[in-house]
Amino acid sequence: MYELHTTALLARPSRVLVTGCAGFIGSHLSERLVALGHDVVGVDAFTDFYDESLKRANLARLIDSPRFELLETDLAQDRLDGLLDGVAVAFHLAAQAGVRGSFGDTFAEYSRNNVVAMQRLLEQAAAAPELQRFVYASSSSVYGAALTYPTPEIAERRPVSPYGMTKVATEELAGVYHRTAGVPVTGLRYFTAYGPRQRPDMAFNRFIRMALEGTPIPIYGDGRQRRDFTYVDDVVDGTLAAAARGRTDAVYNIGGGQPVELHEMVEMLGSMMGRKLATHHHAAPVGEARTTAADGRLALDELGFEPKVTLRRGLASQLEWMVSRGGFVEDGAVAA
Repeated sequence: MYELHTTALLARPSRVLVTGCAGFIGSHLSERLVALGHDVVGVDAFTDFYDESLKRANLARLIDSPRFELLETDLAQDRLDGLLDGVAVAFHLAAQAGVRGSFGDTFAEYSRNNVVAMQRLLEQAAAAPELQRFVYASSSSVYGAALTYPTPEIAERRPVSPYGMTKVATEELAGVYHRTAGVPVTGLRYFTAYGPRQRPDMAFNRFIRMALEGTPIPIYGDGRQRRDFTYVDDVVDGTLAAAARGRTDAVYNIGGGQPVELHEMVEMLGSMMGRKLATHHHAAPVGEARTTAADGRLALDELGFEPKVTLRRGLASQLEWMVSRGGFVEDGAVAA
């Protein structure tokens, strides 16, 4: 776990804002902040992207804490006046996620929840004199079909999905409000987060559920695509490090540092479950990058951030969590 230095921002108890607090990463971040002694104002619109009951369950450890306040607020349309009053650090994680769903008519939801919501929150940040840092979530999707691997932050942004384009837009909006209003923005390009509470549409969650059910796992393309998977505790560490040490108007890669091919991940999951997992292949979808690989040198040099959790250990943790919530593993226990 990343430990904040005594001279760093957030070294003392503060009032902080977390948007998307009921989501996968947002709930883990909120729990960590409360554990560190901060007062967390959590914002979530509980959109219907996936089952609301799962999001409510993500807040189970927070909802009764005197240090946590939940606001059911739609950043794209509700009044936001006073939302950042007294807030020292804002963590903006709320977004419409998913690459494939961003094509077609549903793009309007991505534009609304990613771009419009970001702009409206930045307007509030511009009028919040006590705000010392505005940390926002971008994505490795901004790189798209990158020309260099591992990919550094200075690489050209070449998104191959409308979702990736909206993340480019959020980065540009952050720059606009920094230049015109002095908002202390710091951006984070997350690389494929996974772990307990992962969204049900994401690969590890889907693959584990199918493996537990004995359903063949769908492989889109040849299975040789590489992903830089990042365990959620490491994502939270990097996010806190950015708040404590990040440069204003900078953006950092937050990646696991161990890219693997998709078929290798499926084999690893099968070895943990003690059996070979059945798969079936489908055509590669439009909008998915062939490879993601974070160059983590800038985050290491400036934030002191380095991922700690190996893919095998993190995948075992997610598997154990999902089994404990009603799944099963045939012929033996989970092996880390």
